[in-house]
Amino acid sequence: MNNLRTCPVCGTTVKGRSDKKYCCKKCKSIDQYENRQKSEGFYIRVDRQLKINRKILKRYNKSGYSVIRKNELLEEGFNPKFFTHYWKNKKEDIYLFVYEFGFLSKKDGDKEKYVLVTWQDYMN
Repeated sequence: MNNLRTCPVCGTTVKGRSDKKYCCKKCKSIDQYENRQKSEGFYIRVDRQLKINRKILKRYNKSGYSVIRKNELLEEGFNPKFFTHYWKNKKEDIYLFVYEFGFLSKKDGDKEKYVLVTWQDYMN
């Protein structure tokens, strides 16, 4: 009994074992990628934004302590809603961190700025 099977990705006839689902490795990979995008979409978006935020903070804070205009980071794609943890200093300022790079929102008159820091041992 010859049962014609078609690949769910490209529609090509599948040849080989009776339990074979895809016509080739490329179609199998495409299907797995698309399923992962659906099932883990939220995780993927959050992880991508955390990586973008870390990269931007690292680029703008080479000295370990910097002050920069908030707009400048936002224009680069920085999103302050995505961070990994926080640290509160003795003055009750809350620094938000993206892994080892932190930022604190400050107002200087009418200008909004970020104070950028790097995680230190004493912050544990």
